[in-house]
Amino acid sequence: MIRDIKLVECPRDAMQGLKTFVPTELKIKYLQKLLEVQFDTLDFGSFVSPKAIPQMQDTPEIVNQLDLTSSSTKLLAIVANLRGAVAACSFEQIRLVGYPFSISPTFQMRNTNANLSESSEQLKVILDQCLSNDKELLVYLSMAFGNPYGDSWNADIALEWTEYLKSLGVNKIALSDTIGVANPESIRYLFSNLIPKYPEIEFGAHFHTRPDSYEEKLEAAYASGCRKFDGAIKGFGGCPMAKDDLTGNMPTEKMISFFQSRNINCGIDLNKFHEALTYSSYIFETEPK
Repeated sequence: MIRDIKLVECPRDAMQGLKTFVPTELKIKYLQKLLEVQFDTLDFGSFVSPKAIPQMQDTPEIVNQLDLTSSSTKLLAIVANLRGAVAACSFEQIRLVGYPFSISPTFQMRNTNANLSESSEQLKVILDQCLSNDKELLVYLSMAFGNPYGDSWNADIALEWTEYLKSLGVNKIALSDTIGVANPESIRYLFSNLIPKYPEIEFGAHFHTRPDSYEEKLEAAYASGCRKFDGAIKGFGGCPMAKDDLTGNMPTEKMISFFQSRNINCGIDLNKFHEALTYSSYIFETEPK
């Protein structure tokens, strides 16, 4: 299907923070409905320590029960180390392996228990693992727009790390607004500088946002050449370190409306999307407040 843009649905990001374990069968039904929507990519699960993310402990079981025969959607799994990458690469169904690489030293340590130097070495071996198993590596450049820890940050630091990733051979990078602090100016600066300079890299946008600021972020990124956008139905999930509870994932339904109103083709089945949107209440609206 010809698309003007690529949409990435992220139920893994939306579900991983839920305190109540979502039954595996319920997850499978929800993910199957999302596969029918024909998103470009589905960030469906992760291969990380069950102690760290107990909600994702059934990812290996889920992979083998998803029916991909009528879906063009690529499966993406998140890993935090080589062990996770080896596990993800063992499944033929998984096309993409995602690794969060933070330009904030504090967040990198908290997120993957590694400093930037250790994470850089980890990245190299994960990339080798992906290449040897015919998988694509997607690097999330997290805290790309700032951090809450007081670590040094400016847009040029993000540019420098992108140059480093390119030197390793990484060709898929998602700029991640991890705590929802990106503004149109910083979004335009990064994307308009990176996309023309590195045409061999596919850049995406993984924005966290308040409900009242999603549109300006999408507008700035799209106008600056970004054509790949992550989201989660109803904006569920996000980063617990954001300053307020209203900051969540970019709501997929809002993205679809934004692009539809501008006659930009998302390449999805809208009827199937509304079915998945309705079904999402079984996953999220039973969570205790």
